Amino acid sequence: MDLNASQKEEAERLFQLLQGPFLDEARRLAELLASKDNARLLGRTEFELRDALHRLGAATLQTALQERKKGGTRARA
Repeated sequence: MDLNASQKEEAERLFQLLQGPFLDEARRLAELLASKDNARLLGRTEFELRDALHRLGAATLQTALQERKKGGTRARA
């Protein structure tokens, strides 16, 4: 992806903000997977994983929107 200097700066700031939530979710996902035996790894567990990833995606968008409302973006949207 070809970002200008302002976009790179925003990307770095968002990256720093998102590391904590991403690592927290990665821990929860690892624990979920570790708690399942091979026979229960697919099926319901897949839906639990998808739900968690959708929540993470929604949180990511919310973080980006909040940062923009704070005036964190210098370039036009």
